[in-house]
Amino acid sequence: MEDPAPAAPRQRPRDVRWRALLLTLAAIVAGGLLLEWSGRFPEFGGAPQAKARHVQQKRAEEVEQRFNQGVVMLHAKQYDHALTAFHRVLELAPQMPEAYVNAGFALLGKGEYKAAADFFDEATTLNSGQINAYYGLAVALEGLGERRAAIEAMRAYLHRAPADDPYRRKAEAAVWEWSASLPKAQAPEPPRKK
Repeated sequence: MEDPAPAAPRQRPRDVRWRALLLTLAAIVAGGLLLEWSGRFPEFGGAPQAKARHVQQKRAEEVEQRFNQGVVMLHAKQYDHALTAFHRVLELAPQMPEAYVNAGFALLGKGEYKAAADFFDEATTLNSGQINAYYGLAVALEGLGERRAAIEAMRAYLHRAPADDPYRRKAEAAVWEWSASLPKAQAPEPPRKK
């Protein structure tokens, strides 16, 4: 009998475990990167709530940045630059009375009393407790020659301002001076004591 031909060496099946492991790891890393990327850029696939939070956060950051820029420009007497900053704040946050007040003070600095009075009035409409708006309104009205109305606005400020307010004495002096300059028939009655 003849020896059967030697059998071909039997091929071992390829070990695919390493490939499967590498593919699994690659998929996990890719998925993690995709999640990280979509979290940083919510406009590219984040949840609607995440997008809304992102937009709201960016808006709040810009409001704060522009408001602070406006305050710095106002203190530096760069009134046009301050107004630009406060107008941007009001585009983003139209219900912010502090921005109206500061825009009003910038307009006072430019001598634009009517526009300033409008901004101060809007601030008091939004927040009747915004006491510096009454002060600014009084100064604007006095600049317009409306002394009686200026006195009333300054009295509104004095009524709301705490006793230790740093501008209180100046406001009291303004009321006294403005009242003294009015003819007796036009002078407002002094506030009644309780």
